[in-house]
Amino acid sequence: MIREWIQEYKPQNKVQAEAALREIMQEVALAGLQRTGFFEKAAFYGGTALRIFYGLNRYSEDLEFSLLEINPDFSLEPYFEGIISEFEAIGMSVSIREKKKTKQTKVDSAFLKSETVWRELILDGIIPQVGVQASPGIKIKIEVDCEPPLGFETEEKLLLKPFSFYVKCFTLPNLFAGKMHALLFRKWGTRVKGRDWFDLEWYVRNGVALDLHHFFLRAKDTSDWTENTITQDQLIQLLKDKIHMVSFERIREDIVRFIPDASVLDIWSSQYFIDLADKIKITQKSTSHHNYP
Repeated sequence: MIREWIQEYKPQNKVQAEAALREIMQEVALAGLQRTGFFEKAAFYGGTALRIFYGLNRYSEDLEFSLLEINPDFSLEPYFEGIISEFEAIGMSVSIREKKKTKQTKVDSAFLKSETVWRELILDGIIPQVGVQASPGIKIKIEVDCEPPLGFETEEKLLLKPFSFYVKCFTLPNLFAGKMHALLFRKWGTRVKGRDWFDLEWYVRNGVALDLHHFFLRAKDTSDWTENTITQDQLIQLLKDKIHMVSFERIREDIVRFIPDASVLDIWSSQYFIDLADKIKITQKSTSHHNYP
């Protein structure tokens, strides 16, 4: 099953085959979480959600979730057995280990707050039936924000493998708000994350409206915005200021390994993203409470 699953991605080399295997692992983990009732309490968001359910044309690494209600005592451990069993059912052996919170990992994981639960899902050894000499170090970080800024909307999205099931996901306007918040306020010093800019371009090209209210709640939650409201003009100005600060050479270097065709980056420049910023659509549909689909 795994070999056929990977072949559907039509990998051209080992790197692409491993990227396909990682995404398969992500989907199997989602299946395990769904079987154990995880999505009654949490919603899927971030780049991997955008990739799997909304068609983002780049690979993503981590599984990021937000609780639907604040619960500082939440634990992932009750869901471990379901995840591991789901992998065993398709002949894969994995382990789930606690990821130690150090200063360095806080830098690598933007906005990793003390109330965030996170673990690493680790592929144990080589999978013979894959048909590729997979690296032993394939890891997927599972991160749950236990005290999230609410005010987001969710919808049910269908996956067909390893069986048919639904996953509760942030809607696109709320995903866009989260991505804009990350792009503007990552605490990475001079480092840049090209994936943020790639995703920004994707949202604008696909006409997705950004939920300004949810962006505001996120920015307030991280103390990156102190005013009692934010306007569309203020948001766009924040973005343009950021565009003038970053190195697009470094941004391209970061994103290139996640996309199949680097030529799409040839147009990238400060002026290009300034022009994209002027095309961003804004909505304020969310209220102070999330809506269940």
